[in-house]
Amino acid sequence: MDTLLLKLIVTPVLIGAASLAGRRWGETVAGWFIGLPLTSGPVCWFLALEQGTAFAAAAARGCLTGAAAEAAFCLAYSIMARRAGWIRSVAAGTAAFAACVALLQLGALPLWLLTLIVYAALTAALWLMPETAGGGAQLPALPAWDLPARMAVATALVLVLTEVAPLLGARLSGLLATYPLFGAVLAAFAHHLSGAAAAGRVLRGLLIGLFGFTGFFLLLALAIEPIGIASAFAAATVLALAIQGVTLWRAPVRRPQR
Repeated sequence: MDTLLLKLIVTPVLIGAASLAGRRWGETVAGWFIGLPLTSGPVCWFLALEQGTAFAAAAARGCLTGAAAEAAFCLAYSIMARRAGWIRSVAAGTAAFAACVALLQLGALPLWLLTLIVYAALTAALWLMPETAGGGAQLPALPAWDLPARMAVATALVLVLTEVAPLLGARLSGLLATYPLFGAVLAAFAHHLSGAAAAGRVLRGLLIGLFGFTGFFLLLALAIEPIGIASAFAAATVLALAIQGVTLWRAPVRRPQR
């Protein structure tokens, strides 16, 4: 099947499924689902098909680095949200994401050390996140265009990143693919409609989901060249789902009120 057709089918299906599950089980689960490599995973898959496994392995390393930057985004957004609206909170999170990316780009860290840094960043961000007990867990009524818009934006992002990847380079392509676009959208929407506590629950769920995300790209970076594209993605997916299952089981999930 043509890779363009795959991009137009796989990406919206994944994002649509994640969004519907989030609506069913609440804000924390919505963030947890967004923590899955729903955009960056397809980006690396298509990069492997179009640019080769070595390029995809470097992109996977960039995605791994990006997980630490996402932790910085979540923490900065949540802290700013305690005293500001969603626009300033998204700006603060984006600035923290960019600063973390710039810092981690300064040196070529060994993969094992980079992985330790990422997991330490996720753990620290969860520990430092402001409390989200305030406010209700009620989900607002969503407009009819919400789900199609998410699917369209995700597909556009995948198309753009895979097209400009040869110009940006593998590692930068992987880093850009990890910007928490959907986490920012979900958090801002929840923040605007239900308050800072609701946004905090979305971002806490995203942080929890990033543990599986990190495992996915670590295994992908290690395995895609020696065992091939299909086998590496299958193994990474199994590992990510196993980690996600454990983190969801351990996470305090608040079911939405209807």
